[in-house]
Amino acid sequence: MSTPAHVLIDAVLDRGTFVFWDAPPLDVHPSPDYAASLARARERSGLDEAVVTGEGRIRGRRVALIACEFDFLGGSVGVAAAERVVTAVERATALRLPLLATTASGGTRMQEGTVAFLQMVKITIAVTRHKAAGLPYLVYLRNPTMGGVFASWGSLGHITAAEPGATVGFLGPRVFEQLYGEPFPAGVQTAENLFAHGLIDGVVPVRFLRLLAHRALIVMMGEQAADPLAPQVSSDELAAAPADVSAWDAVTASRNPRRPGVRLVLRQSATDNVPLSGTGQGENDDSLLLTLARIRGYPCVIVGQAGNGPAALLEPAALRLAQRGMRLAEELRLPLVLAIDTWGAALSREAEEGGLAGEIARCLAELVNLTVPTISVLLGQGTGGGALAMLPADRVLCAQHGWLAPLPPEGASAVVFRSADHAAEMAEWQGISSADLYRDGIVDRVIPERPDATAEPDEFANRVGLAISEALAELSLIPSDVRMAQRMDRYRRLGVPDPDGRHVQPHS
Repeated sequence: MSTPAHVLIDAVLDRGTFVFWDAPPLDVHPSPDYAASLARARERSGLDEAVVTGEGRIRGRRVALIACEFDFLGGSVGVAAAERVVTAVERATALRLPLLATTASGGTRMQEGTVAFLQMVKITIAVTRHKAAGLPYLVYLRNPTMGGVFASWGSLGHITAAEPGATVGFLGPRVFEQLYGEPFPAGVQTAENLFAHGLIDGVVPVRFLRLLAHRALIVMMGEQAADPLAPQVSSDELAAAPADVSAWDAVTASRNPRRPGVRLVLRQSATDNVPLSGTGQGENDDSLLLTLARIRGYPCVIVGQAGNGPAALLEPAALRLAQRGMRLAEELRLPLVLAIDTWGAALSREAEEGGLAGEIARCLAELVNLTVPTISVLLGQGTGGGALAMLPADRVLCAQHGWLAPLPPEGASAVVFRSADHAAEMAEWQGISSADLYRDGIVDRVIPERPDATAEPDEFANRVGLAISEALAELSLIPSDVRMAQRMDRYRRLGVPDPDGRHVQPHS
């Protein structure tokens, strides 16, 4: 059973704030039979079309809203309904309002034929322009959402959630059975299955949609706030020079299974956290997290390597999820924070055939060309292409026991000496420690550990959060074109000695 549009509006918006935007629907010159169907639909639903549009407030914030009504001819979209949707999207864009679209539809209205089918194109154009204006577009898939509606504006959200138990899919089960003579496989076209396969971000009851939208919009609209967390560390602690550690000691410390990672940093330093799920292409990967949050008051998109141990090597899907985060940051014009802590990219037949190398290259290409501020944080291990894919940012921070290398030291030893016995020697020789990386201009700041993050997890996580927030504050003052030029120049000159023989140090 579909949640009626008026029930959803009452559940999501502040009481009494909804204002209809709808003009009388276009006259599509229906046939007598179709006209009779429209009349019955209007009487049954109490609405004049299958779509309701308008604006209201969510905890005081103006929000544009589009809601399908399944009781009106199955929520199907024809010319009149599509025109209403497009007009509402364009109005939201002109008013610079975030937009929440809640679908419940069988798809295209069959009574209007191919012309109705092509209405999805103009809706897609309007939504794309809304997003191009840097405005949030949230989608809530109600039961059911099928066909062209799901295949156009229902699948374009920055964030997409669905009603529990909702039937969501492209081809309706009844149509499939009529066409192919067998029932559609059970359990495929469900909200829960889509979430499991990384196609939507969550399954959320209607009663929690208001909270989700409020929390997401705080971040997505780029609202900076005073640090809501009591200060646990001071800038003086970050300014203090960390003690030098050997490269091999750093490698050993970074592999401690109890070492704090990005999840603890978020718990200690982030508010308004909105976790996202999957690539939107039928993939999910638990070794990488993607979330919207405010780090000590600064809104940003966070992509973090969250695996623990060699079993959590980065697969191509994880890198595609990282690219989703990069695109999200660019579309919403939010800073991007990337946390690196990985044993490296997966070495397997599946990874090779899944396009691992190409995904690393695409991560690099997207990251270096983003117009928004970018910060990378080496929290621990930084191995190979999995680390490289998320490294080249405007500012690179490194934990004291963080490190970066093309291969694990054991692998580098195997290449040079045909044995892993010289791993510690290779780690020193290759200059992989935080002190080496700072000296060579690869990182801009080393975050102290006292004496090791494992011994002081909360304090370390707070220190990381403070370092990120200070970098965000600094980057916010630099014009985009200047910042991008500095980024390009930094990596163009990295490793090239000055005439006096010293390596370039962008941070000095």
